[in-house]
Amino acid sequence: MSRDIHHKSHLDTSPPQYNGPLYPLDKDAFRKSIPILAVRVPASQTATVLNSDLTRRYLVGIPKVRPVVRNPSDPDGDRLVLLNITSQAEIPPEPLEFLKSKTNGFTDYVLNLDYDYWTASEILQVILPEDLREGAPVGFATTGHVAHMNLNDEYLPYKKTIGQVFLDKNKLIKTIVNKLDNIDTQFRVFDMEVLAGEPNFVVEHHESDCRFTFDFSKVYWNSRLHTEHDRIVSLLKPGEVLADVFAGVGPFAIPAAKNKTCAVLANDLNPESAKYLSKNVQDNDVSDLVRVSCQDGRAFIRDAFQQIYDMPFPPYTGPKISKTLARKLQKQAKKASESVPVASNSDSPPSRRTIDHFVMNLPDTAILFLDAFKDVITSQEVKDAYEGKMPLVHCHCFTRELEQISAEVDIKKRVEEKLGHTPEEYSIVHVRSVAPNKEMYCVSFRLLPEILFA
Repeated sequence: MSRDIHHKSHLDTSPPQYNGPLYPLDKDAFRKSIPILAVRVPASQTATVLNSDLTRRYLVGIPKVRPVVRNPSDPDGDRLVLLNITSQAEIPPEPLEFLKSKTNGFTDYVLNLDYDYWTASEILQVILPEDLREGAPVGFATTGHVAHMNLNDEYLPYKKTIGQVFLDKNKLIKTIVNKLDNIDTQFRVFDMEVLAGEPNFVVEHHESDCRFTFDFSKVYWNSRLHTEHDRIVSLLKPGEVLADVFAGVGPFAIPAAKNKTCAVLANDLNPESAKYLSKNVQDNDVSDLVRVSCQDGRAFIRDAFQQIYDMPFPPYTGPKISKTLARKLQKQAKKASESVPVASNSDSPPSRRTIDHFVMNLPDTAILFLDAFKDVITSQEVKDAYEGKMPLVHCHCFTRELEQISAEVDIKKRVEEKLGHTPEEYSIVHVRSVAPNKEMYCVSFRLLPEILFA
């Protein structure tokens, strides 16, 4: 075995020290020239040189730098294979002999790196004060073309620079914002400051094969809840009816309708959320399955049972199909009806006039709305409709209890205090850690007649 097995590149590809202005950055100061050795290789021999065990460890091996380039002095001639060394003396005899036999000799090459080469984190490590480098921001959350950060106070003096660096390094991002501490307690909307890019907050976001459009500065959206959105929708059976009490712009409602053919009553108190929810219903072609309202959550719960009974959704007839296929089937059905007697209405599936699931994704206060279910059903005909098929409630909440068992005790106690009863089929799932000493859970349970029926 050759003695070069442990050879490692000693090339210094770190960004140069920076002493220029912090805003705007002098990007020309981030230029670095690294002299290296290259070999002139006939095009037919490049694969042989690149794949040889003798030479592979001597290839340049630097991220974002191609090991094979055209020869600047002879673009149509030999290719240059770049090495991670600066002289032939660093190559042991066996690999050196191999290279001499397969190539047309060595040549000096200058590897030029600039601002575009280094990552945002690498740039920040040379422009920020030394005492701030260790905890410097390394990423952000994205919603459509907007990247949102939560900068700690000590980084605020450098916020514009940080924003610009991350904008430069992420070509799909058009706007960088910093969320401020202020929050609209009614609609859960953060104040935000544009750090870099265009002040455009209307985004198009894709999730669960659905397209969502909304103004990120005026509605609540949390991309970190994608898994929870999918989990809740996975609990729904095709054709069921979902009542989404705090629907936002539709992260539960739209996939439930589009992917599960569920009928949905979708409500949000924020007029901006209701506006974009209506747009998303139309854009995802589920207008026949989703009804949008803009009410207080408690009023929505009070109205929902009677409303859907009086105005039921059409019967569930199977998975949603494309408009083209639907027209084709309609034509076939019309042609068949001319020669086949029409089936009796008694064979048709029933209209959907009861609710199977409620989802309540307002973790800060959703439990406080549970008392709206108490004695909510007053008419006998609606009572009869729910006999033997009580709805399931999926209620998101926060708890300060860090241990799962203690958290479950805390959540159950608060739920039962609001309902006045102990519901059935409890299930409590941990969703995410929101902050130190603050955990998000989803408690699911089945309502009881003694809760719903007056």
